[in-house]
Amino acid sequence: MSDRRRINGPSGGTAPPVYASSLIKAHTAANQPSRTRRPDELRKIFLKTGLTPSASGSAYFELEPSPSSKTHELSLQGPSSALKLTCTVHGPKPLPRSAPFTPHILLSTHVKFAPFAARQRRGYVRDASERDLSVHLETALRGVIIGDRWPKSGVEVVITIIEGDEDHWWGDEAATKITGSGGIGPWAMMNVLAGCITVASAAIADAGIDCVDLVSGGVAAIVEPSGQQNFGQRDNVAQSGKTLQNGSHVVLDPCPCEHQDVIGACVVGYLAGRDELTELWLKGRLSSSSTDTQVTVASQEVLVDHAVASAMEARLVLEAAMKEAVEYRSRRNRTDSSDANTQAKD
Repeated sequence: MSDRRRINGPSGGTAPPVYASSLIKAHTAANQPSRTRRPDELRKIFLKTGLTPSASGSAYFELEPSPSSKTHELSLQGPSSALKLTCTVHGPKPLPRSAPFTPHILLSTHVKFAPFAARQRRGYVRDASERDLSVHLETALRGVIIGDRWPKSGVEVVITIIEGDEDHWWGDEAATKITGSGGIGPWAMMNVLAGCITVASAAIADAGIDCVDLVSGGVAAIVEPSGQQNFGQRDNVAQSGKTLQNGSHVVLDPCPCEHQDVIGACVVGYLAGRDELTELWLKGRLSSSSTDTQVTVASQEVLVDHAVASAMEARLVLEAAMKEAVEYRSRRNRTDSSDANTQAKD
């Protein structure tokens, strides 16, 4: 379904052109982005608040892309995508008079992909995946806000995904001649949700809404080494990482295009001050046999523990961003008060 009030762009991909003379060398496995980080190391995070003056609170979140390879010398196509999110918070504001009385604040979340967020262009109308992300985000934030302090009030959290991780490397599509795979798949959705939780927490704190604690999102995944190459050579992961009984490895902050196969992933919304989880989302095949319950439970526990560790690392960036915002506001208030005193003396 298309929006008739807009001039829609082309329905195909929006990636820059890749010339045929460079495709043969560009899509080789040697040029595929590889994980150069340790299994317990996250990508660098940029987080800043107060970017939208018209909103009660706002924040911007960005993850660095995978290390570039020789691909940029051969074509205009980038090695991999990054994760860029913007969040605005509107409220708390009174509900309409026609709305029924509620003793707690009414929270509404809205997650939307920009049409150019992935190589496969998305529509303007929200689809099922975006509504699913909104439900998960609302669940993660509902246990954070102290809602009884704003009776019959509402707050709206709006997140726009400017750019999102993709499940496949673009070279695989060029080699297999399969088009339409340049979208944000289920594994990339896990990274998107973790970023949404973190950026929404920063925007809510920037809006001055009372919360029990800062909630941060973390993601961990179980990846399987390639059958043709060694895991350490394929993904360049240190041997000190967690290894399960079936030979798979557990990594924090996975980038799907860096790994040959992702077995399972877990996203959590973690309150470090209270040691509580407000959101838990598990996905994947965690055991080779449906009757192997012990292996499945052990894999789930390992995934949750590593996702919590990832959330604790992201919380450090969240705390630093909030501290920077408080210091900036205090300096601005001192400057405004000194200017007011100067004008009063004049």
